[in-house]
Amino acid sequence: MPEAWKALNALALKVGAAAEAAGLERETVELMNVRISQINGCAFCLDLHTRMAVEAGATVQRIAQLPAWAGSTLFDAVECAVLHVAEVTTTLPDAAERRAALASARDLLGEEAFAAAEWAAVTMNAFNRVSILSEHPVRPRA
Repeated sequence: MPEAWKALNALALKVGAAAEAAGLERETVELMNVRISQINGCAFCLDLHTRMAVEAGATVQRIAQLPAWAGSTLFDAVECAVLHVAEVTTTLPDAAERRAALASARDLLGEEAFAAAEWAAVTMNAFNRVSILSEHPVRPRA
């Protein structure tokens, strides 16, 4: 469905613009995209967003620490809040845990940045599902 694909890409552009307008760093958003893709096991999106994270300034060390971000000292408070939004949005824990995590992130990020992070996580999850179900291949690079 090419029109649906175009609509999803248009949504991603709107969400990216909202994240930037809300003051979320591109690196932070890309780290979130990598973490969501790790959780979902999306090889194509992991390949793409790892490269984009590096282009945005992320180090290999920080990318490698993403599965353990909550116990790592390499992420600041904003990054941790965004990563928490990413994990809650992706794993959908029970309602009490979800509400507490999202309220904490909203308090730290503020309403505009929180909404942008939440929509960015929803959008990345949608892309993961499209790529996984479509079996988008990861092509070797030189």
